[in-house]
Amino acid sequence: MTSSIRLALALAMSLAIVPAAFAAPPTKTGKTDKGNVLTDAKGMTLYTFDKDADGKSACNGPCATNWPVLKAEAKDAAGDGYTIITRDDGSKQWAHKGKPLYTFAKDTKPGDITGEAESGSGGWDGALGPAGERYRRRQAGFGSSLTRQQGS
Repeated sequence: MTSSIRLALALAMSLAIVPAAFAAPPTKTGKTDKGNVLTDAKGMTLYTFDKDADGKSACNGPCATNWPVLKAEAKDAAGDGYTIITRDDGSKQWAHKGKPLYTFAKDTKPGDITGEAESGSGGWDGALGPAGERYRRRQAGFGSSLTRQQGS
């Protein structure tokens, strides 16, 4: 009977470890009128900030109010191109290929990509496509359009 209990405990412990080893990425792919982009769990478009250095966010205070961070929880595990960085206030934030991830406060529903109006100005890189490519605002005559650029 003792060996049965040990076996059951060993099995339960190994099953508890498996989800951590195969944690789902913190993003998913969503559709916008500009194409597919990376989104948070709620479907909100994710953006990067050119002034961020690998593993360090430069968006704090009022910046982080306008560009809320993609928060990481204590239970989250990095992997598959995603890392977790520590912000100046001690909170945790997801990064993709070294670039911290943000939503935009003026995006109000899934599929919104209004933060693109800010890309290319103020240091905002733009929205990320599913493979890490960036959507950037490009001036074109009497208006602007968005173009995809390969990111690293």
